[in-house]
Amino acid sequence: MVRDNTNTTGQPPKFKVLTRANIDKSPEWQRLPEEIQESVKTVSAVLPFRVNQYVLDELIDWSNVPDDPMFQLTFPQRGMLSDKHYTTMRRLIREDAEKAEIEEAANRIRLELNPHPAGQMTHNVPTVDGEELPGVQHKYRETTLFFPSSGQTCHAYCTFCFRWAQFVGMNDLKFAAKEASQLRCYLEHHPEVTDVLITGGDPMVMKAKIFAAIVDEIIKVETVRTVRIGTKSVAYWPQRFVTDNDADDILKQFERIIQAGKHVAVMGHYNHPVELSTPVAEECVRRIRSTGANIRMQSPIIRHINDDAGSWAELWRRGTQLGCIPYYMFVERDTGAQRYFELPLVRCWEIFREAYQRVPGTARTVRGPSMSCFPGKCHVLGVTEVGGQKAFMLEYLQARDPSLVRQPFFAKYDPTATWYDDLKPLTKSDEKFFSYPEETPASTVGLTVDRADAYAEKN
Repeated sequence: MVRDNTNTTGQPPKFKVLTRANIDKSPEWQRLPEEIQESVKTVSAVLPFRVNQYVLDELIDWSNVPDDPMFQLTFPQRGMLSDKHYTTMRRLIREDAEKAEIEEAANRIRLELNPHPAGQMTHNVPTVDGEELPGVQHKYRETTLFFPSSGQTCHAYCTFCFRWAQFVGMNDLKFAAKEASQLRCYLEHHPEVTDVLITGGDPMVMKAKIFAAIVDEIIKVETVRTVRIGTKSVAYWPQRFVTDNDADDILKQFERIIQAGKHVAVMGHYNHPVELSTPVAEECVRRIRSTGANIRMQSPIIRHINDDAGSWAELWRRGTQLGCIPYYMFVERDTGAQRYFELPLVRCWEIFREAYQRVPGTARTVRGPSMSCFPGKCHVLGVTEVGGQKAFMLEYLQARDPSLVRQPFFAKYDPTATWYDDLKPLTKSDEKFFSYPEETPASTVGLTVDRADAYAEKN
């Protein structure tokens, strides 16, 4: 396939990143009021902040700051920390405290923000004869997640990100694998795994050569049928697939996976329709789809960013028009700045239902609102009445215990509930759906660590 990697000027755009350390050198920063500048500097001492020039130039409406959704999506806001935490960090910064003192205070706060929800550290990491397999998670029977060490950043950071702990410099909070050979070993001993999700960070920050080495290992596993790639690059830096130096090489890797008889699903993180509004974003979608890969659209519903039915309906309509597949509306997870972004579950359901009513059947592939909680993906089907009691009707779209999937169950209606843990079973028969099983798919492989290493070297 022949592709043209140049833009209209004949030169590919350069990727320019801005962080807490250099954002004050940008013209956009000078336009912000001092109180907003201080809040960004204060909150970003605790939570990660990274943006790029494309987002600043093309996606943020600076006439609508601070209410602009894309500004909220990328710039830390005052309300993302509690008053107590904010006051502590602001005082240290105003007093020009030592860097070590600021970082120590920030780490204490981070540990209070539930950095790894839903059993990521305790129940999702598989082992090889009692030794944890670094950079791999296995929560659901058919799907394994792989976190390559070269993909442990993003082109820009989402302020709501439930994986924020990957980016704050606390090594104990990271998931990262240096190479994919042990993943291959694990997959070959777990034929029930049909889907591998390459995630991060964002794996599309990797050079094509590094990504190809991961592909080399995965396509050798016959039982893997789908390779998923979790990425925000389609929205934050679509040039990755259009004008970057190795854009063609990345797309060739997609083609290589497909030629090996497997499906490629690009799990595109689109949070707002403006992310599909630029010509390069449209071209990005076209080029990915030209390889035979599909793009599936997913996002949490987030207060201040997309908490209205119109935004969701427009996103799904626009995505479907371009050939993307609406996939999930998630509920903001119980981690990081959740309190700033969360909505009552009943409101999430109302927004989903209203947006769903506005789109044609081709866009009704989307599911939600769904909570990725400890037992599984808990789908809020709606509000109903059971035996004279108002209740939430729920189901699991995916679960640690597969037998629970698609069985309707009920929780007591609570108009203030924002997460699974706020819910209570309606009846005794609903209690099993709120249990926390110890058994998980993340089971041991019948190899010692030494033998696994030897296997990896041999293969």
